[in-house]
Amino acid sequence: MKNQPSSFVYQSEYPCSADDLYTYHSREGALQRLLPPWEKNTLISKQGNISPGSRVKLKMYAGPFPFYFQALHIEDKPGIMFRDIQEKGPFSSWSHSHFFHNTERGSLLEDRIEYTLPAHRFLPSFVKNHVEKKLTGSFRHRQRTLTADIALHQQCSQIPLKILITGASGVLGKRLIPLLRTGGHTIYTLVRRRPYPNKNEIFWDPETGFLSKNDLPELDGVIHLAGEPIGLKRWTIESKRRVFESRVKGTKLLTHTLATLSKPPKVLLSASAVGYYGDCQDRNIDETEPAGKDFISTVCHQWEEAAQPARQAGIRTVFLRMGVSMTPAGGALKRILSTSPLGFIRYFGSGNQYISWISDDDLISAMLHVLTCSSLEGPVNMAAPEPVTNRELMRVLAKITGRPLLFPLPARLFQSMYGQMAREIILSGCSVSSKKLQDSGFHFRHPNLETTLRNLLGFI
Repeated sequence: MKNQPSSFVYQSEYPCSADDLYTYHSREGALQRLLPPWEKNTLISKQGNISPGSRVKLKMYAGPFPFYFQALHIEDKPGIMFRDIQEKGPFSSWSHSHFFHNTERGSLLEDRIEYTLPAHRFLPSFVKNHVEKKLTGSFRHRQRTLTADIALHQQCSQIPLKILITGASGVLGKRLIPLLRTGGHTIYTLVRRRPYPNKNEIFWDPETGFLSKNDLPELDGVIHLAGEPIGLKRWTIESKRRVFESRVKGTKLLTHTLATLSKPPKVLLSASAVGYYGDCQDRNIDETEPAGKDFISTVCHQWEEAAQPARQAGIRTVFLRMGVSMTPAGGALKRILSTSPLGFIRYFGSGNQYISWISDDDLISAMLHVLTCSSLEGPVNMAAPEPVTNRELMRVLAKITGRPLLFPLPARLFQSMYGQMAREIILSGCSVSSKKLQDSGFHFRHPNLETTLRNLLGFI
C-alpha cells in the first residue's frame, strides 16, 4: 500500500506585486539568501535556475550528521508558480510548489510541500511534528528575509548596476553577491586564479601588480573587500607584512587602474574597519575621530590612504569602517560557538571592552545602500547602533543557547598566548556611532544584539 503523503502549507504576505515576488525567486542568489543561517547548509552545485530541468544540490545536516539533498525543477509558470521535487535525499518523496497571488496589499506566497518519510505510515507523530517544526522555522526565516530584501531592493535596486567585487570568495563576499543578484544587478569578480569561462571573472595579481584595464567592462560601481585574514593567532613579522601588503598593495593597484579608465565607475566602496580608531575605552566615537596608534589602526589608515587615486579621479569613494560581522558562517561568532560546546567563557580580560558589531545581513544591506546613496562619501561606520561589552556578548549568548557561563579568562593568559594580537583585537575595544549611516536613510534589520543572535542561531 502506497504511503499517503503529509502536507505542509505556509502562507506569507509581501509589499510588492506577485510578478516582483516571482522575479526575486527566479534570480540567481535567491536560494542562498533564503537558507536558514543556523542550518549550516552548503550549496554544492546549481544547474539552471527554476525552469524545468534545472537542478540544485545541497549539503545539509541532521544534528552532526551530513546528508545531501538534490532537487529537480519540473514546472514553471512565470509570475504564477514553480515546483521542484526531490531527486536524491532523506525523504521517500518530496514536492514543493510555490504559488504567487496578487492581493489588495501586495502579494501572497503560498508554499505547499507534500512529503513522505521512510516507513511513513508507521512513524510516531512526534517525528512528523519535528519535521514540520523545522519547516515552520525555516519559512519564518524566509519571510523575514524576503520582506527586508524586497524593501531594500525597492529603495536601492530600481536601476540594474554592473558591479565589480574583490574578495568575492570570502565569507562576506559569498553573502553579498546573492543579495546583489536578487536585486537584478550584474556581478563581476576579480580572481587570483585562472578565470572560469562565462562566470564574469577577471584575473588580477596584487602581488605582482597585474590588472589589465582592457579586461574590465564598463562598471557602475566597485566593492573592494580583498585582504589577508587577520586571524586569531599570534602575529609574526611575516603575518603582519601579509596583512598590511594585501590591503595596501591591492588597493593601490585597483584604484590606479580604475583612475586610468576612459569611463571610470561612479562609486568605489573600499573595506576598512573600526580598528582604525584603536582602543577607545568607553567613548562612543564618530567618523571624525583620528586614527589610533597601534598596528591595526596603522593598517586601516594606510588602507584608506591607498584609495586616493580613485578620489582624485572623481570617483565617489566610501571607506567601510566595519564592525565585527555577526554570522555563524565565519569570523568571531563561529569561533566562539565552535569552542564553547559545554559553556561560554564569562568574559575576556576585564570584560568591559566594547564590541562594535553588525549582523551580516545588515552589513551587506548597508553596502548596497551606500553604493546607491550619492550623498555618502568618505568614512562610514558600518556597525549596529547598540554596541555591547565583551561581558554582555557572552551573557546574551549563554541566555539564548541555554549553555552556562563558565570562568573568565584573564588578560595575562591571552597576552602570553597571542601577544600583540590579543592586546589589539581581544582585549581592546571600540564603541562607534552609526549616526552617519542612519541619517542617510539606512534602516537596520537587527539593531539589537539579542534579536540578531536569535535570528542567526534559530532561537526565535
